[in-house]
Amino acid sequence: MNENLFASFIAPTILGLPAAVLIILFPPLLIPTSKYLINNRLITTQQWLIKLTSKQMMTMHNTKGRTWSLMLVSLIIFIATTNLLGLLPHSFTPTTQLSMNLAMATPLWAGAVIMGFRSKIKNALAHFLPQGTPTPLIPMLVIIETISLLIQPMALAVRLTANITAGHLLMHLIGSATLAMSTINLPSTLIIFTILILLTILEIAVALIQAYVFTLLVSLYLHDNT
Repeated sequence: MNENLFASFIAPTILGLPAAVLIILFPPLLIPTSKYLINNRLITTQQWLIKLTSKQMMTMHNTKGRTWSLMLVSLIIFIATTNLLGLLPHSFTPTTQLSMNLAMATPLWAGAVIMGFRSKIKNALAHFLPQGTPTPLIPMLVIIETISLLIQPMALAVRLTANITAGHLLMHLIGSATLAMSTINLPSTLIIFTILILLTILEIAVALIQAYVFTLLVSLYLHDNT
């Protein structure tokens, strides 16, 4: 069987029209909501996790930084649900697309940096030149710090894309090996299938961790500029 290894990363289309927008809008529909005064266990657990996550990310922020709490919580929920849905068979994961991750990272990074230059311009400029720098190294360090600032959104996007894509490729390869070995050697097939199950559990953890890391880094960029 000749199968394209990267076929699952191609953006799907419906009648020739891109379906990525519909897929991106689908995860929020899975978030349960309650219309009753007393919530069930699922809603209670969801609210507890959201409160725990937002408290951990917002503790270090001042009043101005905490105004971003709703955006950051929405971001981590969106990335986590999108990553988890991408683990389903024959599904498409939008976070494997570098363009989408850049579209998420760049406005958030730019908003944090612009806020820093507007509210604390002296502190923002001080990041370009660490205290105690020798005079001959000042031009070089300013250039290095400027480049490191500008590549922050790219680093965010590449980190998320690489981790999710690598996990999906590894699962695809091990799944193909399991299918190929099923007609050759049954004991080897069981071993590889066990590895596939363990890898799937690991990928579920990676999907959640990467959503947390992405949001936490955005929160740290915000903290540096507020």
